[in-house]
Amino acid sequence: MSRLARTAGLTDVQEEILSTVRDFVDKEIIPVATALEHRDEYPTEIVEGLKELGLFGLMIPEEYGGLGESLLTYALCVEEIARGWMSVSGIINTHFIVAYMLKQHGTREQRDTFLPRMALGEVRGAFSMSEPALGSDVSAITSKGVREGDEYVLNGQKMWLTNGGTSTLVAVLCRSDEGHPEGTPPHKSMTTFLVEKEAGFGEVRPGLTIPGKIDKMGYKGVDTTELIMDGLRIPANRVLGGTTGRGFYQMMDGVEVGRVNVAARGCGVAQRAFELGVSYAQQRQTFGKPIAQHQAIQFKLAEMATKVEAAHAMMVNAARKKDSGERNDLEAGMAKYLASEYCKEVVEDAFRIHGGYGFSKEYEIERLYREAPMLLIGEGTAEIQKMIIGRRLLEEYRLQG
Repeated sequence: MSRLARTAGLTDVQEEILSTVRDFVDKEIIPVATALEHRDEYPTEIVEGLKELGLFGLMIPEEYGGLGESLLTYALCVEEIARGWMSVSGIINTHFIVAYMLKQHGTREQRDTFLPRMALGEVRGAFSMSEPALGSDVSAITSKGVREGDEYVLNGQKMWLTNGGTSTLVAVLCRSDEGHPEGTPPHKSMTTFLVEKEAGFGEVRPGLTIPGKIDKMGYKGVDTTELIMDGLRIPANRVLGGTTGRGFYQMMDGVEVGRVNVAARGCGVAQRAFELGVSYAQQRQTFGKPIAQHQAIQFKLAEMATKVEAAHAMMVNAARKKDSGERNDLEAGMAKYLASEYCKEVVEDAFRIHGGYGFSKEYEIERLYREAPMLLIGEGTAEIQKMIIGRRLLEEYRLQG
């Protein structure tokens, strides 16, 4: 068990789950992650192992065949998985956001249809907000769903879809002006549509195309794609929750879960970077002694470990706040912001400790150095997090009178 980032107050069940996941990461992920990442190869065997462990149903209620665990348990599992290979944690993250949105906002028929199969990993989820011409400005979405009888016709292009090829259920955010008069604020005229499709690339159903994978600097293995809708027809009963105009709020609820997930990923990658740095520092010798005995390196290790602990504590706090049923956008924003920034810094320090060898693809730290930047922008940039944090602080500390 890691000496850093321990979590107080866990139940025996949570401890057992985490121990199982940690063993799986050490035996099945870490030994093969770098080779798979260099080949940009989807980790099929690892994903099958996660399905056998029941992790695709970790937060899905027991009545639907899941384990019914908390967001905290999920976040701690993600932390362990990201410690092994961040891309694997991305595969389950979007799946869980969709499952969470269904659990919280779906109709009874939608929950009964999808959640049991999602718990088994037979249906794999992805969610889609971003578009080529927008980044953090969700209100600028141009994809549109128009009702025609008992169907909606969807048109538009989406971007940065994690699990775009391997997923079979995508939650897609579109404009839907039906029932919303002209002048309605953009965020009140958006709807989440549940789009079923075949896994793969190309035209995966009539009117829906998933082009090939986007080639990325890091975060490889997991498929990141575009999604193109051209006259895509879906039944009206695939509007999430059954009512239009609620999509923005549904997505933001899911993104709060996603931000805790990104924070957990940052914690996991930072932990692994610290492990690699502290190990290498005790093996590498200069001037007649291990570099770990040089004060400059000890200072780096001290700073790295402190950042790992601080980020972990904030991530746990954000997860527990969400589990309590309270609003947690402030805590999730803080955790995501701090964990991703600290992750970048800890990885860079571990890279520096490795010296020239850190630049070699033979060393694991090279992969982490390319993976960490994704966390700075995923689920909202640092600037967006600071905007959310600032607004919430002004709400809490508003002057009276």
